[in-house]
Amino acid sequence: MSDLFEASGIHPPDAPLADRLRPTTLDEVVGQDHLLGDGGPIRRMTAAGRLGSMILWGPPGTGKTTIARLLAKAAGYEYMQISAVFSGVADLKKAFEQAKAIRASGRSVLLFVDEIHRFNRTQQDSFLPFVEAGVVTLVGATTENPSFELNGALLSRSQVYVLKRLDDAAMEQLLQRAESHNGKPLPLLPEAREALFTMADGDGRYLLTMVEVLFDLAEGEQLDVQAMASILQKRAPAYDKSREEHYNLISALHKSVRGSDPDAALYWLARMLKGGEDPLFIARRLVRMAVEDIGEADPLSILVANAAKDTYDFLGSPEGELALAQCTVHLATAPKSIGVYQAYKAAMKAASETGSLMPPANIRNAPTKLMKELGYGKGYQYDPDTAEGFSGDNYFPDGMARQSFYRPKGEGHEEKIKQRMERWSQMRARINASKGDGGDDDWGRQ
Repeated sequence: MSDLFEASGIHPPDAPLADRLRPTTLDEVVGQDHLLGDGGPIRRMTAAGRLGSMILWGPPGTGKTTIARLLAKAAGYEYMQISAVFSGVADLKKAFEQAKAIRASGRSVLLFVDEIHRFNRTQQDSFLPFVEAGVVTLVGATTENPSFELNGALLSRSQVYVLKRLDDAAMEQLLQRAESHNGKPLPLLPEAREALFTMADGDGRYLLTMVEVLFDLAEGEQLDVQAMASILQKRAPAYDKSREEHYNLISALHKSVRGSDPDAALYWLARMLKGGEDPLFIARRLVRMAVEDIGEADPLSILVANAAKDTYDFLGSPEGELALAQCTVHLATAPKSIGVYQAYKAAMKAASETGSLMPPANIRNAPTKLMKELGYGKGYQYDPDTAEGFSGDNYFPDGMARQSFYRPKGEGHEEKIKQRMERWSQMRARINASKGDGGDDDWGRQ
């Protein structure tokens, strides 16, 4: 489409349906009422007639370009548009010179930068002096998390507004507009109409692209879900293994397992596998869950997680993915404990604070005569050979009070460990009392 048509909002009759139905006012934009509705931040800005620089962050097909164009129209700004995909340094210089000339004539300029995250850091920095001087009001559009993809200096001079993927109500509005524009209803049964929303996956532009195909069908009976699916291509789920969606989904999987919800965990596992995630990346995360969130509450979990990884290595896809699903369910339904995790962190902190304290003499190694003469190993008791398999000896360094790092809370396997440790604590107190050490044992009291 030419710049003339784009700038004017007028579209040739042979333009795609999505362009012919592009809104002409902000009131016609669907699905973004949190920004454009009464009281919304962008609505308040346009009502005041003064725009600030902003970043519009959202999935494809949610109206970022349309909103930018209509903002300029509503506020009386000159509209300029460039795309980071097709523009280089020379294009930026030309755009800035053009903006300066327009601004010098007394008109305000809204510069819309599509896919702004594709500009490198140096190119992003080039916007700063023109934004600060008021030459342009910058509106950038991105599908990627601005926190990761945009310079901090640029972000500090812009408001970030998050656009939502279109829900079913918003997409129904688009369908009704398309039907009104074409003067006939879509040839779909009600269940096929609902399935169309699922196929669009929140992308309004893709929805209208599919609708245009359906309107081009010869007049005939209405389509059911299967017939419609045979004609249309489902939109690929938004998933990029190197960007934010990758981290969002693995976080959702991990937190679902941690929250003991096997159904949600399986859903996020399926989403990742369907999106093309490396199954071994998932397997590594499952091993981490077993160690970090379950630990001694179910010590078999780490064996299950490693077995799932080995099974996938052995079978490959798709059979090996079932092992990942089995492991996911096992971990989600297992009792949870971070007792060992917390104990390890506490022990590491104590080790840093106590420096180079030596072990008590009775548990030091004594391979030479001199060491034995110095008392190394003297009085050591071999615990398995005592009456109750427990000697009650002190194993902390001399000069360091006994510490309690590991505190099992009594979930799953840890219930037995907790009982055992409580019994040992009582025995240690009795043994120390009989030795005249005061019987002080702080397990369970720190």
